[in-house]
Parts: sequence; C-alpha cells; structure tokens
Amino acid sequence: MRASQFHLFTLKEAPSDAEVVSQQLMLRAGMIRKIAAGIYSYMPMGLRSIRKVEAIVREELNRAGAMELVMPLVQPAELWQETGRWDKMGEEMLRLKDRHARDFALQPTSEEVVTDIARQELKSYRQLPKNFYQIQTKFRDERRPRFGVMRGREFVMKDAYSFDRNAEAAGRSYDAMFAAYGRIFDRLGLEYRAVAADTGAIGGDRSHEFQVIADTGEDAIVYCPASNYAANIELAEALALLPGRAAPDEGLEKTSTPGCTTCAQVAELLGLPLSRTVKSVVLATDDVDDKGQPAGATVWLMMVRGDHTLNDVKAGKIDGLKTGFRFATEAEILEHFGCKPGYLGPIGTHKPVRVVADRTVAVMADFVCGANAEDFHYTGVNWGRDLPEPELVADIRNVVEGDPSPDGAGALAIQRGIEVGHVFYLGTKYSKAMNATFLDEDGKPKHFEMGCYGIGITRILGAAIEQNHDARGIIWPVSIAPFEVVICPVGWGKSEAVREHAQKLYEALTAAGIDAMLDDRDERPGVMFADWELIGVPHRVTLGDRGLKEGLAEYQGRRDSEATKVPVAEIASFIIDRLKAAKA
Repeated sequence: MRASQFHLFTLKEAPSDAEVVSQQLMLRAGMIRKIAAGIYSYMPMGLRSIRKVEAIVREELNRAGAMELVMPLVQPAELWQETGRWDKMGEEMLRLKDRHARDFALQPTSEEVVTDIARQELKSYRQLPKNFYQIQTKFRDERRPRFGVMRGREFVMKDAYSFDRNAEAAGRSYDAMFAAYGRIFDRLGLEYRAVAADTGAIGGDRSHEFQVIADTGEDAIVYCPASNYAANIELAEALALLPGRAAPDEGLEKTSTPGCTTCAQVAELLGLPLSRTVKSVVLATDDVDDKGQPAGATVWLMMVRGDHTLNDVKAGKIDGLKTGFRFATEAEILEHFGCKPGYLGPIGTHKPVRVVADRTVAVMADFVCGANAEDFHYTGVNWGRDLPEPELVADIRNVVEGDPSPDGAGALAIQRGIEVGHVFYLGTKYSKAMNATFLDEDGKPKHFEMGCYGIGITRILGAAIEQNHDARGIIWPVSIAPFEVVICPVGWGKSEAVREHAQKLYEALTAAGIDAMLDDRDERPGVMFADWELIGVPHRVTLGDRGLKEGLAEYQGRRDSEATKVPVAEIASFIIDRLKAAKA
C-alpha cells in the first residue's frame, strides 16, 4: 500500500472527551471516529487491525471444529420471552417495534436464536457435537458508555455456541474452546491470564475470563505467583485468616465512640488495629406470599472484618439471597437496629435479623462492633458468650493482596486486567427453557448440554493499546498491526535513487507476503516518523541519499530507542527474518 493512495489522517491532540489512552490514541491515529456516545465508525486504519484479529479468531475456531454462520442483528421478542430474558436483560437491551407493532431487539448476544436453530435442525445424537460461531455486530445500551471501544454500545463480537448430548461431552467441548482461546491470545501477542470467573447474567456452571493485563483495566485479577491459581476478584476464594478462634480475653464493654461512624475511625480512637473491628452491612430481600403478593422484607446482617469489603457476587450465592437482594433502606435499618448506620451490630437488635459472618469474622475473638446506639460501639465481643453463633458462615468478602492462596501454594497477588474473552458452560439452562431436545441413543428426547464462548473483537484493539503504548503512540503486536513495516523515503520528490530503492524494497517485502506501507507523501522525516510512531507500525525502514551513498539503510523497531544501520542489499532479508522470528 502507498500512503498517497491510503486514507491517512492523524491528530496532534485527542478530543477533550477521550478518557483513556486507547481511546485517545485510536482517535489521534485515525482508527475510529465518534458518531454518538459509544458508537464509532471504524476507519480504514482501524479496520485493518480488526480484520487481522478476525482472521486469527476464524483460523483457530475452524481448527477447533466450529462452523461459522451469521445470525440476525434484529431478533424477535418471542425467542427472548421463552427464556425470560426479555424482561431480565433490562435497559441494556435496545427494544424496537416494526410497522406491525411487533417487538424486536437489537441483539446483545444470541443464545436464544442459536438454540432455536438447534431445536429445529439437530434431531439426533448422531448430529452431535456441534459448535456454531459468528463474528457479528452487537448492541448493548450501556447506561454510561465510556473508554472508547472498551465499553461502547455498538461493537463487534465473536460468539460461539456448542451443543452436546451429555455433560461429559460438553466438558470436552468447553476444554477444546478453552485451548483455542489460549492459541488465539498467544497469536495476538498479548500478555493475558485465563481466570476462573462468575457466570453472571448469562448463567451456567463453569466459566473462565481471558484478561489482558493492563494497569488501566477495570477488573481485578487474583493469582498466585507460585501456582496456576487465578480468578476474577468476584470469584476468588477468601480463606479464614486465623487458624481458629482464641479464648476470650476481654469483657464485653459498651464504649463511647462519638462521631466515629467507620471502622477506621473507631480503630484510630481506640488505638486498635483495623483488623480488630467488624463491619456490618445490612441487606434486604423482598418476600412474597403463596399468591406472589408482597409480604414484607427480610433483613440480613453481613459481617466482614473492618479492613475487608463485602463481595456482592459471593453474597448473592447464599441461600435466601440468590433470587436477588438490595441494600436495606434507612427506615428498615431503624426498625431493626434502632439507630442509623455507622453504629450497627448484631447485639441487641430490635427485630430479628439473619446474621451471616465471613469466615474470618467467625473465628475472631475480642472484636469491636457497633452497639446499635449512636456514638457507641461494643469492645471485647465474643461469639457464644455475648451473642449467638452466626446463623451462617460463608466466604462473603473480597480477597486482598497477601491472602493465602486457596491451593495452599503461597500468597495471593492482585493485578488489573481487561476482559476480552469469556467461556461458559451453560448446561441445559437455555435448552430446557426453549424445549430444545434431540433423540438420544435410547430413543428418548434429551435437552442439549450447551456452552457459549465470546471474544470482544473490537475491544481487543483497545486492550492491546492499553497494554502496549508509550509517549509517542501505539506499539502494536506485529500480528494485529495495521501494517507490519513502513518504508520512509527521505526526499522522495527530489531523489530518483531514493524512489528506486524504496520501490524495490517495497516490492521485495510485498512479494514475501509482508504487509508493507510505502510512505510516498514526500513529507519531512519528522512528520513521517511522528505519524507512524503514533499509528504504531512495528518496523520502520528509512532510506535517504546520504545513507544510500554509503550503501546503508536505517532500521528501527517501534520499541527501539535508536536506529540500526543495515546494508541496503541486505535490508529486505533483514526485515523478513525479523518478522519470521516475531511470528514463530
């Protein structure tokens, strides 16, 4: 490709509303153009990288035995109503009506549509397993779209769906896709971790996220440096931090703590470690009677150590909270505890509450908690003596750096990540809801065992840039760079020798299958270098009269601090060898 024939448009400054580095650099490099909040045009430069990501994904999905199809962007409400997700998806699903007033949605995902295909066309166990995938536009009406392509409303995603005859076979399909994802992200040239994850709104029993490591990532990834343990912080198991409960050493005392509404303030006032305090978080569930009518609320007291935080996802797995919970209202808190938040605790509640203690809290002794009276806390609190043993003991907190790893291999570490892929084992969640069955070997109908597997194609671009950039611009992995090599001829319009050698090198690289750009714009070196460093092309060759007279070209990798002199006669083979080594 010649620069004079390509649409090349760069900006010195990013728009003021660009929030993160990837968004700023993609706009400056002319890869995307904003149309509306969370909606972008993908310009020729950005589309080249997208197509390269798609090509890698297709190759590995096909290698894993999946088959590509395309499902409609506009989907009828009836399918979503079968699974109940028409209502459960909430406002993220963009709904619309056609001219006949029939309800449709812009697809945020396609479990319902693909399950409908399976129930119509997969009739026998002999047709299984099957795995269908698509690379298709999705739309999710994010309340607050931000971070460019990282959290847009319209985006391109690869979603795949497997169908198997039993759980064992579905596990093999899951493992095959997990392995394919590893190959994909290895080929993309990104530093990533595969972490155990919560299944979230899609549901299912087994789930892993593929997280690109980046300091700007929204997700916290928990891992053990001494083992293979890794999990999203929502799922990472928090062990008890004490070997057992010590015998009481202090008496229960109602202690004045004026104005101290947080555990940190109480600990400072009393001169105690924050780890001696216990935090009370009050939740509520809305009850219904046998006829489905409102029947009041149940109040739950969640107890975590003062230096820990409640994990909402873990709390939602407790029996009684699984169907949904909310934070209790101030009126409910006053009714049950007799005081405002800041001084709440399990001793002397006005009405019964269900007490859930975190594993660490359950083995604490002589701890501090709220006294249910303004400006007072209890000190020297002990289970069994001063209050009943907790009704439930569960892992309900977020892990923190240095916690013991659940596999016993060492201490946990935490780093930030950007989710770019997710694999789920769904079981029969959707096939039962939609009565999608096949005839098994015994002649009886059985529901498909399903899995689903997503990769954020356009999000990968943002994640790659967040992980790979410097003050000058993007640093693309060679596998997804819009161009692998740029040739920068100095004095293109003045020197026939420069034009001749540049053209010859371009033809040699192109003949070798290398995606090369020849910058024939006749710009000054500083302009050319600034543009291509901003765009992030991994390899650059500079040709000028002065160097050619000495028989030399200049090579500089995007991460290199200085250029390397290479004989002109060897520059093509030099670049080819470099690229072969990078792709090996």
